[in-house]
Amino acid sequence: MGTVVITGSAGLIGSEAARFFHERGLDVLGIDNDLRSSFFGKAASTRWNREQLEETLPRYRHLDLDIRDADGIERAFRERGSEIKAVIHTAAQPSHDWAAREPATDFSVNATGTLNLLEATRNTCPEACFLFTSTNKVYGDRPNALPLIELETRYEIDPSHPYAEHGIDEQMSIDHSTHSLFGVSKAAADLMVQEYGRYFGIPTGIFRGGCLTGGGHAGAELHGFLSYLMRCCLEGQPYTIFGYKGKQVRDNIHASDLVNMFWHFFKAPGVAEVYNAGGGRFSNCSMLEAIALCQEISGRELDVTYKDENRIGDHIWYISDVRRFESQYPDWSFEYDLRQTLEAIFEDWRERLGPAR
Repeated sequence: MGTVVITGSAGLIGSEAARFFHERGLDVLGIDNDLRSSFFGKAASTRWNREQLEETLPRYRHLDLDIRDADGIERAFRERGSEIKAVIHTAAQPSHDWAAREPATDFSVNATGTLNLLEATRNTCPEACFLFTSTNKVYGDRPNALPLIELETRYEIDPSHPYAEHGIDEQMSIDHSTHSLFGVSKAAADLMVQEYGRYFGIPTGIFRGGCLTGGGHAGAELHGFLSYLMRCCLEGQPYTIFGYKGKQVRDNIHASDLVNMFWHFFKAPGVAEVYNAGGGRFSNCSMLEAIALCQEISGRELDVTYKDENRIGDHIWYISDVRRFESQYPDWSFEYDLRQTLEAIFEDWRERLGPAR
């Protein structure tokens, strides 16, 4: 069936995509140099996941390559040429806080790295489908201007608002808001993927993710809150809530459900298509609600501290409206609700931590 190139292949979404597409007959060329360990420390390394892929997937080949290396990326693509049927770009610097420490590195990874991959695709396999894992942070903090109501354990949108039933759609403006530097670098990449579709006719799909999670996530304090939260429960580590009384709401989509979106788009791709891709009304929670559920599933109390200052560009309430994707791909549907997702995270951490738990 050909080859799928997956960047960030040892990460949460990348590894899920590698297994998913490999099972469906494609060869997988994984590109990942474990920058996550540089961003967030040794505990966040994805080396273990890379080793699993190499051990269990016979047609998986790994390249320890940085997506900022334009010449290296071009060579890797030319080796496969027209055999490449899809490029799934999941590699990123994913943290608001880390981006503020090193803006140039953040932008070079998220924006320039994406440009390198688009150029390699255009030059070597222009008919390949390019799928980009974007983020809802491209909307900046504009969702915070919505009419929100404070409830006991969460914020909710005013029931009379058009977003109340299904969540935020793709028509929300990305202008006139505070994005965080991470949001800016991802917005630049998001727009570039759209333009390569429009200018050069490359089949391109942009998936603006909510909280992407699931078993296999190497959650760290600065990124991957559900995974990190569950790990803190299991290991007895303290956890800090930043702002909004812990009532900020996120929708959470399991990696398997997102990768299944990729698969449906790959089979019938469009050009410069943009989709909000989160758990929607099907799977969402506030920070307080997530803590309660993690404690229930793990059977352990969490040591929680609170800081009143929220993170720059952070959302108070964000739930994705996924109806645009559902209308174009009616055979796709969610499989993992919030509890199932957290149970998968719990089982994965319990297995990985083993006696050290």
